[in-house]
Amino acid sequence: MRKQGLTIFALAGALAIAGAAAAQTPPPTAAAGAPAATQTTAPAPGAPGEGAPAAAAPAAAAKPADPTLDAAGQPLLKVRPGIGQPTDRAIGIQHQATELGESAEWFHNVILLPVITIISLFVLGLLGWVVMRYRRGANPTPSKTSHNTVIEVIWTAAPVIILALIAIPSIRLLAAQYEPAPDNAVTLKAIGNQWYWTYEFPDHGGFSVTANLLKEKNEVPAGQRYRTDADGPRLLAVDNRIVLPVGVPIRLITTANDVIHSWAMPAFWVKLDAVPGRLNEKSFTIKEPGLYFGQCSELCGARHAYMPIAVEAVAPDVFARWVASKGGTMPGAAPAAAPAVAPAAAAAAPAPAAATTNQTEAGAATGNAATES
Repeated sequence: MRKQGLTIFALAGALAIAGAAAAQTPPPTAAAGAPAATQTTAPAPGAPGEGAPAAAAPAAAAKPADPTLDAAGQPLLKVRPGIGQPTDRAIGIQHQATELGESAEWFHNVILLPVITIISLFVLGLLGWVVMRYRRGANPTPSKTSHNTVIEVIWTAAPVIILALIAIPSIRLLAAQYEPAPDNAVTLKAIGNQWYWTYEFPDHGGFSVTANLLKEKNEVPAGQRYRTDADGPRLLAVDNRIVLPVGVPIRLITTANDVIHSWAMPAFWVKLDAVPGRLNEKSFTIKEPGLYFGQCSELCGARHAYMPIAVEAVAPDVFARWVASKGGTMPGAAPAAAPAVAPAAAAAAPAPAAATTNQTEAGAATGNAATES
């Protein structure tokens, strides 16, 4: 009887070993040349993703290229002489690229300049006439008159009338400069630092860009980036230009981290102080694509003269691609869709449950055989 029990126990052990081996053998339907990922044992549910099928890992999304740079990383948009920058020996206001700037230029050229010229010539002529008419040789006996009511009324009323006429377009222009931006405006937050600018786009994912002055070739170590003619004029070129869309309202918000700075762009007719602990706001709309330069216009320290501003105005679709290249998103854009599960991963998913079932059945068979013995 004892010998028969040992025989049965040995037979049960052999059957358990054979069942376990069958559970670990790949299904007969698998192709001989199948990828190794389909033969990898999947981890148990809830376990870390070690040994996960390689096919199940989604491909990393490629970062969009910056549409404002060429393949070598150099800016595509070049400087146009006389546009968006100071011009040697030029007289007058820079070419204006915003409606606000055009209104201000008209006010300067059509109203202020003629009025100033006429008043200056009139006063100069009046002084010349007085000098010649009332000199000692021509007027040996001076008049005893001390008051002239008509003249006093004229020289009091005339300036008041002139100032009142100038005030009408002046107040209209001042109000337009601080008109609130519409809801579809692109928000640009400019933060002044000693001595560089940091820019944020809170409506486009909150990404930030830091712009520093590009030094000359003889001022940087070998192998370090330096200014070229493609970057812009000396003391105005920066390593990271700020890109803004054409034809879309811009909401400019300024502040500072240390002292008072001033974000000034002559071609946009914009000069807005950046005060620590305070937000100042102004709106404008760029009409023409191009490259525009400005500077900090508030004495802010030893390197105040080395805080340039460079804005690249582009079409709205180019601006959207630039935002994507910086890791931002356009307002209202749909979120990226979840990656689809790879077929190989879907086929390999039930494997852990099947393996567990086979191992459980093998263990049960072993236990039954031991009980019967």
